[in-house]
Amino acid sequence: MDIDSCKNVRISNCYVNSPADDGICLKSDYALGAPRACENITITNCQVSAFRMGTLLDGTYDRSRAGTGRIKFGTESNGGFKNITISNCVFDHCHGLALEAVDGAIIEDVTVSNIAMREIDNCPIFIRLGDRRRGPAETTPVAQIRRVNISNIFASSSGGPCQISGIPDHSIEDLMISNVRFALRGGGTAAQAGIVPPENEKTYPEPGMFGQLPCSGFFLRHVKNLEMHHVDVTYDRPDARPPSPYLTWRVPTSNT
Repeated sequence: MDIDSCKNVRISNCYVNSPADDGICLKSDYALGAPRACENITITNCQVSAFRMGTLLDGTYDRSRAGTGRIKFGTESNGGFKNITISNCVFDHCHGLALEAVDGAIIEDVTVSNIAMREIDNCPIFIRLGDRRRGPAETTPVAQIRRVNISNIFASSSGGPCQISGIPDHSIEDLMISNVRFALRGGGTAAQAGIVPPENEKTYPEPGMFGQLPCSGFFLRHVKNLEMHHVDVTYDRPDARPPSPYLTWRVPTSNT
């Protein structure tokens, strides 16, 4: 489901199985000759997944391959995403939540709450402010992301750390993450803790774009006015990397 440059949209009570692409995806491209925002959007009581084609319908839920399936904003992001709420949704055997502004869009006033995730094969949360700027060079600014509230998220059997990154001189602003519990795979080494990932300002935004990460829980870079509380991260395997290389954490001896 691609919701492109639309206002006043409600998506509810849907099962969306999408093995090869995003399940529910908001876009704001330049197809109408001007940037138009996606705004006043509600997504609630939905399940997204990436089981093999047809196996959601027949009830076999074939998990033999990884797929996309997720809820995402972008990548086409000229006009922005404003006044949006996502609540009471389930992600099963797919990618995690992705908020991406790379073509001059403003993402603002977004609330994500009450999300359960299982078998997320990359990271539970991916937020990227980039500088692709696909649009008229003379009128396309650098993107902005601000006033995003993410709460009550549980992700089990998940992949790597969450990735939240702006670019130099353009930070993600006013982000709150609260009441989240992530069970990640872990397994990182002390050598990986010293890695400095490239900025990749114009690279297609996707988990994995930074390569190996120096942290086990949250890769946070170019983020301003961040508040995090009641955050619990556990690992299937011991991880020698810090939870985040740019924050001071109190880490219990149980490696959580």
